Amino acid sequence: MTEVNKAPHPGDGPPRVGGWTRFVTARPRLSLLVALVLTALAVLAGSGVADRLGSGGWEDPAAESTYATKALEREFPDSQPNLLLLVDSGRASVDDPAVAAQARDLTERLATEQGVTGVGSYWQSKSPALRAKDGHEALIAARITGDENAMGKTLDRIAPHYRGTHGPVQVKVGGIVAVRHEMQTIIKEDLTRAEMIALPITLVLLVMVFGSAIAALLPLGIGIVAILGTNAVLRGLTSFTDVSVFALNLTTALGLGLAIDYALFIVRRYREELSTGADPLTAVGTTLRTAGRTVLFSALTVAVSLAAMMVFPQYFLRSFAYAGIAVVLLAAAAALILLPAALLLLGHRVNALDLRRLFRRGREPKAAGTAWARAATLVMRRAPLFALGTTALLVLLGLPFLGVKFGTADDRQLPSGAESHVVQQHIRDGFPGTPGGGLEILAEGKATETQYADYKQRVAALPEVVRVDGPLVKGDTAYFTVQPKGEAVDGGAQSLVGDLRSLKAPFDTKVTGTAAVLVDSKHAIGERLPWAGAFIAIVTLLLVFLLTGSVLIPLQAVVLNALSLTAMFGAVVWVFQDGHLSGALGFTSPGSIETTLPVLMFCVAFGLSMDYGVFLLSRIKEEYERTGDHNEAVRHGLQRTGGLITAAAVILAVVMVAIGTSRVTNTKMLGLGIALAVLMDAMVVRSLLVPAIMRLTGRATWWAPASLRRFHQRFGLSEGEPAVQAEEEKEPAGV
Repeated sequence: MTEVNKAPHPGDGPPRVGGWTRFVTARPRLSLLVALVLTALAVLAGSGVADRLGSGGWEDPAAESTYATKALEREFPDSQPNLLLLVDSGRASVDDPAVAAQARDLTERLATEQGVTGVGSYWQSKSPALRAKDGHEALIAARITGDENAMGKTLDRIAPHYRGTHGPVQVKVGGIVAVRHEMQTIIKEDLTRAEMIALPITLVLLVMVFGSAIAALLPLGIGIVAILGTNAVLRGLTSFTDVSVFALNLTTALGLGLAIDYALFIVRRYREELSTGADPLTAVGTTLRTAGRTVLFSALTVAVSLAAMMVFPQYFLRSFAYAGIAVVLLAAAAALILLPAALLLLGHRVNALDLRRLFRRGREPKAAGTAWARAATLVMRRAPLFALGTTALLVLLGLPFLGVKFGTADDRQLPSGAESHVVQQHIRDGFPGTPGGGLEILAEGKATETQYADYKQRVAALPEVVRVDGPLVKGDTAYFTVQPKGEAVDGGAQSLVGDLRSLKAPFDTKVTGTAAVLVDSKHAIGERLPWAGAFIAIVTLLLVFLLTGSVLIPLQAVVLNALSLTAMFGAVVWVFQDGHLSGALGFTSPGSIETTLPVLMFCVAFGLSMDYGVFLLSRIKEEYERTGDHNEAVRHGLQRTGGLITAAAVILAVVMVAIGTSRVTNTKMLGLGIALAVLMDAMVVRSLLVPAIMRLTGRATWWAPASLRRFHQRFGLSEGEPAVQAEEEKEPAGV
């Protein structure tokens, strides 16, 4: 971004503005008209986006379990049912002649449905795994073919004809395809409700922050543009890649939250410049040179954190990277292009309709800034106490995460009354074995019956195996079903996956099943996590160095940002894994955390923490360049941005809490967890820990070796002429 030249001294002629300001303010009415047209097009382009999003994406597409699953779907569709009809015979036995006749009729009808294959039932096979232990329920299993969208359409078409009462039996529809389809529908409904909750509350908060109704409407308008643009971006992404339906929630929240954050920062700085007597054009130029630059850097840091998810193979994570980066850039572009045009047209009318005048007389008091200045002074006066106390508190809040247990997403993500959840819970509680927990072994290559029998015997001898069924042979391919002890994805089941994969056989074997998918997912994440972390750390260090010219501040930023997330991770385990507050929050705890969720939450929350960190550091750096007084710069930076950062965090937290009202557990966890992280970062880390640490490091905070200082002078960004340039050439003797 081209910097705006400083306003000249009186008598030197009209103020000069730089290229970027000239670009965004040259035709403000035209800019807003174009934006209006593009927004209308975005509404059309983004319509129906939720119907094109997927509800899976947790598995590694290159994993052994994924290969085996696809091979079994192709060769043995009966082995991979994704549709289950739970047939309840009431007080009668499922073997009652009338019940059996009706169930066989339903089975035959289902087998004739287009897009359905591999239909089987208890009444055909008499398999004990398909009959409830009390004898009053049994299953009809089938497989719906096609991709997720095709499966959803098939389910919508056939489910109404099977759900409900049929003679002596009651039928409920379940299975993984029903779980995912119901999840997709609920998320779409919940997102609409979340927007209806968040928008009016956000408007009220913005009015409280600005006083002026006009000023309050500007950030909200930018946020709405970002939301509509988000939907269009997601719709476009679905044309060439898979995108998770969960991305719809988070990217909408980011689009609204970040757009409001950026607009809040720019509008506040513009009003501040007007209050010093600057004309609107000069105020816009100064705002873009200062707050605009900060917004640009903030957007880059958030985008970097989200981009780290592209190193993971699961499309659940990758979709957040694709969509999130687009949304961040869209929010920043709206704030840096449309907002300056609107501010220039409004001029001093940005302060119009000051609603707070209804409750007070005279000028607006400056008590808030004074309070933040006093708080900063207190924190720096007792810096060791605040630094140690705050760090200890954050570490303590994060301790529950040491007991994290990773699992897979299943029907318990849905509300307890959701039909597919009810079906799966009945199977989980009332049917023999561990439904959904079986492991399947794909055997490829020529083999004799004796070789198959010998292999089956050795599998059955493994300590974690309860029963082995099969093989079912088709040409040179066969498969075995293995029932493990215990729960579907507990430690024993995961250990059994390793034992099966290491067991030698005269043919190629590949293991799949719930536990195998979890093992492969954990391996894929663990293998790439260091690369993602290194990418975030290195790029963040570089960006913060370019912003500040300091070696120490980037290191502080990375460490303190990571520390600010401890409360979120501790709460996730304490609440969602261990089940505390499950009744109050209305969810069913599966006793584990889905493997990809902590990665997603870290990347998003870290980026948002850097968002607020950049806001604070840029103002401290600006003041330090102006005065050369380190302590005063920290105090002044917190005074100027403390209230703004807190207001932005509260507004973003409102949006995330609205998302957290979702009836889907993962979405609830995502929304409430990130809301907690944002509030902890703004109210604890930025308000207490950062000023305390910067007071302890003193002027050494700004040190950099001569070579890096020259690099920053050439490529970095600074404002004004440093008042202490000569002194900064010397390395500080101490803190």
